[in-house]
Amino acid sequence: MIRLFSLKQQMKEGEQKGSGGQQKKASAAQLRIQKDISELNLPKTCVTEFPDADDLLNFKLIISPDEGFYKDGRFVFNFRVGSNYPHEPPKVKCATLVYHPNIDLEGNVCLNILREDWNPVLTINSIVYGLQFLFLEPNPEDPLNKEAADVLQSNRRQFEYNVKKAMRGGYVGETYFECCMPK
Repeated sequence: MIRLFSLKQQMKEGEQKGSGGQQKKASAAQLRIQKDISELNLPKTCVTEFPDADDLLNFKLIISPDEGFYKDGRFVFNFRVGSNYPHEPPKVKCATLVYHPNIDLEGNVCLNILREDWNPVLTINSIVYGLQFLFLEPNPEDPLNKEAADVLQSNRRQFEYNVKKAMRGGYVGETYFECCMPK
């Protein structure tokens, strides 16, 4: 038994000497996110930013729709990928205050694949396309911002006016929105 223990200890020391002693193994989440990012196929309206090039688990997605209610806007989403990815979806928050039925004023996003419909076979690409679709076709049937959803259902013109006013920077109701249209 002592020989087995000392053999294991020798192997461990040899591995540390061979690898410099400080190399960490990548977690399953890190390996999967590397694969997802390398296979990203972003539409021309989307760009990713990695504030820390060594941290692929935290990044930004910028969506700049080229059609629909939100045309010419610039919307930033923060992605936080947890250690249980891909078994749990990443946490996605909209950092841009936006007048949208499926995004509340705290930045929470109502997208089914970020909640109950998440499945480990889904990828970051799936989420990107889901978010982009929310800007092309806001869904008033499953709102986080009930007021925006009600206006969209009852008066599309008023909804469009409210979206443009919010995107240019201004008040919609009691809420002030910063301009999110690049100059």
